[in-house]
Amino acid sequence: MSCSCAGPMLPFLSRRDMALRRVLALGAALGRRRCCSKPSLSPDFVETLRAVVGAPNVSTATAVREQHGHDESMHPCAPPDVVVWPQAVGQVQELAALCHRCRVPMVPFGTGTGLEGGVNAVQGGVCFDLSRMDAIAELSLEDFSVTVEPGVTRKALNKHLRGTGLWFPVDPGADASLCGMAATGASGTNAVRYGTMRPNVLNLRVVLPDGRLLHTAGPGRQPRKRAAGYDLTSLFVGSEGTLGFLTQATLRLHPLPEATAVTVTSFPSVGAAVACTVHVLQAAVPVARIEFLDEVMADACGRFSGMGLPAAATLLLELHGSRRSLAEQQQQTEEIVRQNGGSSLAWAEGLEEREQLWSMRHNAWYAALALRPGCQGYSTDVCVPISRLPDVVVETKQDLQASGLTGPMVGHVGDGNFHCILVFNSHDPEEAQRVHAFTQRLGRRAMAAGGTCTGEHGVGLGKRALLQEELGQEGLDTLRSIKAALDPHNLMNPGKVL
Repeated sequence: MSCSCAGPMLPFLSRRDMALRRVLALGAALGRRRCCSKPSLSPDFVETLRAVVGAPNVSTATAVREQHGHDESMHPCAPPDVVVWPQAVGQVQELAALCHRCRVPMVPFGTGTGLEGGVNAVQGGVCFDLSRMDAIAELSLEDFSVTVEPGVTRKALNKHLRGTGLWFPVDPGADASLCGMAATGASGTNAVRYGTMRPNVLNLRVVLPDGRLLHTAGPGRQPRKRAAGYDLTSLFVGSEGTLGFLTQATLRLHPLPEATAVTVTSFPSVGAAVACTVHVLQAAVPVARIEFLDEVMADACGRFSGMGLPAAATLLLELHGSRRSLAEQQQQTEEIVRQNGGSSLAWAEGLEEREQLWSMRHNAWYAALALRPGCQGYSTDVCVPISRLPDVVVETKQDLQASGLTGPMVGHVGDGNFHCILVFNSHDPEEAQRVHAFTQRLGRRAMAAGGTCTGEHGVGLGKRALLQEELGQEGLDTLRSIKAALDPHNLMNPGKVL
């Protein structure tokens, strides 16, 4: 099937020289051919891509395509037909305009650390690897803001900010792309104090599916609050690459705390640990992180890290503040822990010791996989109101045991978000079916409690049915209307979310 390329080219393409115009015209005429149900791109179309970004920035190699056809999820690899590495926003616009004219699917790619199959090219097409657009621009210490391109990861940004007294606190664990984090609505261990990505994004520069350029809060604007029209920034945060390419993000920065303290405490039961979390929040302790590990995860993390944690329900707590306020917070926390049957607390205030504790927590995924070497992992992602958290966690623990599944639990319980890391033999259909049934029950249990099927990983490929149950038909129809208005040909990351 030849592509439909009627209509004039966008102005930014018309400035290319005549040779490139001829290549574009040839690519437009011959661009896309289909073989059965799998998309394929003509050699002339691939040559067109090379004319835009240069031959070294285009690859059709099988290994490269397969590398870009999956993330960290259990969804099978679905490689694109070609991978491109644009290095400037103008190139992204040209590439998007060409794909739009020729009806070629487009898939954004950051670091590939997602957990819901968000980068899998289920309809083939062109993968836009944005990692080479890695500029950090417009750092404003006085305005507590910074503007980054999609190749900048959270660790790279915080390294750049050393010595400024500021940091970007949203921490999903992986060293993910900041624009990718915006695209998935990521959060992490610090969300209870500093919020998720959504309130920490002030503006986005988006290349729309047809190549037009949109600044969601207006060009160059970064107000701390605004009431001007629809909130386009929030629309694109969490859109999972289905509405456009996030090619720049203006982010809110935060002052580094004067003092930090971390502690670990164990409890006689899962219910006691989660109840302690609720009491800490109800007492208005300004906790920065409060992380939960069930007894299976605590034992796995302790052995994997060599730290030897007790095999008991465990909380990791981190406090931020001035030295004086920190002492008050510690005293208040110790009293609440004691009232809930927790073990005595020893506070780590040195950087090395604190980093060791959080490294243990961030390696929970690998600690869980080590329980069954050679098996597949899948992380659930429900989030419920704090008041329902104890009951939902206990019910989920009982469901896990009744299902005979390996699924250590870990979570950002300070905002009601927890994960079961299910480790299973993907080649055993019966066990895989039990995993699927469990995840569906868990998602519905969270929704019945007034929560959501996904707190931070996104919908991707695996939660589309649950999304319909969560939003209802009117909600889903509204999402489809937005998608159709911005991407009428369903070219942006097709097959995801809707």
